[in-house]
Amino acid sequence: MSDPQAPGTSFYEQVGGHDTFKALVDEFYRGVADDPVLKPMYPEEDLGPAAERLRLFLEQYWGGPGTYSAERGHPRLRMRHQPFHVNPDARDRWLLHMRTAVDSLDLAPVHEATLWDYLERAAHAMVNTFDDAPGAPRRSLL
Repeated sequence: MSDPQAPGTSFYEQVGGHDTFKALVDEFYRGVADDPVLKPMYPEEDLGPAAERLRLFLEQYWGGPGTYSAERGHPRLRMRHQPFHVNPDARDRWLLHMRTAVDSLDLAPVHEATLWDYLERAAHAMVNTFDDAPGAPRRSLL
């Protein structure tokens, strides 16, 4: 097993790899499942497929396996979120559930700050409307 603090070790490895990202995504989707704004954005009754896509994306982004791109191509996050009504309220709800998930991991402060910085910037970048009226999703996220 490699030393997670060794130079050149990916963030993915430093924070615990697959198990950490699975725990993050599972906790996040527990919140989404009961959210009246976010849940309707997921056409599948079971959030499992969306959770897997998010986990694979995050693992790849942070230096883990490239499964996401192998299965789905380039992430194209803005394009994939365009069919959805992502306004500041949806962003803030997403961040609320993700904050709970990040806090549940008990990461080292530097890792927590690094991960949170990315997630917060990504959430702000996905906002595609300032309209308060919800829009119907046409396909699943990520």
